[in-house]
Formats: sequence, structure tokens, C-alpha cells
Amino acid sequence: MANATMVTEFLLLGSPDGWDLSFLYFTVFPMTYLGTLLGNLLIVTVTTADQNLHTPMYFFLRNLSILDMCYISITVPNACVNSLTGNWAISVTGCATQIFLVIFCACVEYLFLTIMAWDRYVAICQPLQYPLIMDAQFCVRMTLASLLSGVLYAGVHTGNTFQLSICQSNVVHQFFCDVPSLMRLSCSDTTSNMVLLLVSAVVVCGGCFLFIAMSYIRIFSAVLKFPIRAPGKAFSTCIPHILVFSVFLSSGTSVYLRSSAASDTLQNLVLSAFYTMVPPFLNPLIYSLRNKQVKDAVRRVMVRQLFSGKR
Repeated sequence: MANATMVTEFLLLGSPDGWDLSFLYFTVFPMTYLGTLLGNLLIVTVTTADQNLHTPMYFFLRNLSILDMCYISITVPNACVNSLTGNWAISVTGCATQIFLVIFCACVEYLFLTIMAWDRYVAICQPLQYPLIMDAQFCVRMTLASLLSGVLYAGVHTGNTFQLSICQSNVVHQFFCDVPSLMRLSCSDTTSNMVLLLVSAVVVCGGCFLFIAMSYIRIFSAVLKFPIRAPGKAFSTCIPHILVFSVFLSSGTSVYLRSSAASDTLQNLVLSAFYTMVPPFLNPLIYSLRNKQVKDAVRRVMVRQLFSGKR
């Protein structure tokens, strides 16, 4: 604690280990960000404008799209601007806000994906009870519960992180503020922080993964009893969902559960980019743009706008 110092700002290190990653910040990051915004904005517009998509499944999909646009907007635009201007400094308040929002969005994303898996399970395995189980009141309550859980989860981890004393270095080896990077700068004992991260990851992330896995196992068991074409359609939707969720879960847990003494490498940045950018980018492709109902709805909305414009 003798080396502890009052930190007024942090210095993000967008290119760890001497790597020049300007190419990523000028091309890959902006293109991924733009594609994510366009894809999710299209989903929000179509599911709102088309009455045929006013169902529980597309209600949660619309919420997921809004969340994904917010999620990727927390880190990527700021990293691109920092790389362009060469100014990677961030205030303590800005760092705390970024950590809170990233954890909040990640937690709510886990919960939304879990609810969507439950929605598909009820629709396929209990179709007669679907209107009773997945009514409007249930959807709103689950959404509010997910948001509240995200606030509590993010608040606990953010507050616990900023109780640590920071050593003389204020350099964060990451393109955005995150909990593991700050823990590496701490002079305090971070054992309790690591235990909290581990327990919360097992409860929240592990619980969501098991729930999703069990839901899809039951879905696969049910669709195998259907005509020959049904299993292929279900598998083509469910398997990509499981893959993206697995990438999201594995990359996020790899970053957050690594030892605080681990060396700062390019791998940390890549894993962080995966869990903050890949799911928001791929979710529109998996859940909607490959979906015939959404494609038909896009055509209807476009035709409606075309005719209204002619009038």
C-alpha cells in the first residue's frame, strides 16, 4: 500500500505489447460497428412496423437488438476516436461508467438470450400453452427483471473494483476499461474480487448456459419426432444460437477469470473484442435476417413505404 497513489485518469493502451493495431481501429472496428447498427436497426424497425411480428419472440428480439446497439456503442466508437486522435486518456468517472455499462449490457444479453431459448422451447414443446405462458404481462416482467438484475450485477462489480487501491501505473492494457485490467493495477489484495467474479460467473453465466442447453436438448428431442424437414429447420436456427452464445460466454469468462497476474498480451484484446463485438454483430444474422418471416416483413414494410411515398 506504500506505493498507492491517487489516480485522476487512466491511459488506455489500444495496442498492447508493441503491436500496431491502427488498421483494426480504422477498418475492422468501424465496419463491424456500422454493420451491427444497420442490422439491428433494421430488426427494430421491421418488428415495430409490421403487425405480424408483434409476438413474444419478436418482442424479445427487438429488445435484444436495442441492447446490442447500446452494447457495441459503449466501446467501439470511443476506441476508434481515440486511435484517430491519439488521445487514449479516460477519466476515473468515465472508466467507471464504461465498466458499469459493459457489465450491465453483457449480463442483460445473457438473460435475454436465455429467455429467448425458453420462448422457443415453449413454442415447440408446449404449443397449446404458449399463449398462456408467454403473454404480454410475462414478457414485460421478464424484461424488467433482466434490466434490474443487470443494474445490480454491474453495480456490485463496479463498486467492488473501485474500492481497490491503484498502484503508481495508470496504464490500462486494453482498448476500454474493464475489471481485470484494473485489478492488475491494484496494490490491494484482489482475492475477494476474484472469488466474487468466479461465483457470479458460475451462477449467472453458467446458469444461463445450462438453461439454454437444456432448452435446446428438449427442442431437439421434440423436433426429431416431426416430419423429416422440421429437424433441419430447427437445427439451422438453434445451432448458430448455441455457437454464438458459446463464443460470447467463453471469451467473456476467459477475460474475466484469468489471473490478475497474467501478462498483458494481444490475446486479451482479441478476446475482449470477441465478447463486445461479435455477438451484437451476429445476432441479427442468426435470429432475423435468415428468418423467412422477417424477410417477408421487410418486403411488406418496403412496399408500404414505397406506395405511401408515391401518394
